[in-house]
Amino acid sequence: MAKRISKDDFEAEVLNSNLPVVVEFYSDSCIPCKQLSPILGGIEDDYEDKLKVVKVNVNFDAELAQEYEVAASPTLLFFKDGKEAERIRGLVKRPELEETVKKYAD
Repeated sequence: MAKRISKDDFEAEVLNSNLPVVVEFYSDSCIPCKQLSPILGGIEDDYEDKLKVVKVNVNFDAELAQEYEVAASPTLLFFKDGKEAERIRGLVKRPELEETVKKYAD
């Protein structure tokens, strides 16, 4: 299961990561977020040595969501070499998500 991070460890976990990182901005009350969770879990398992998956709760870390201009949950941000490379808004199916993951998890 993806590790929940906050503003305090965002830099260490995401910006300074040696691996590409998928950051899910989510809310506990968001139904699409709950539907995305097992899909992200599968991605995390299948790409564990090539990609890191973390979660940011927009209710507790609104400042971080605002900093990255996240307006809706779920939003996935893909980071490579400490920079945002791509984003996906809303619920996505596994094949679509995996297509994007493969660009960064070589």
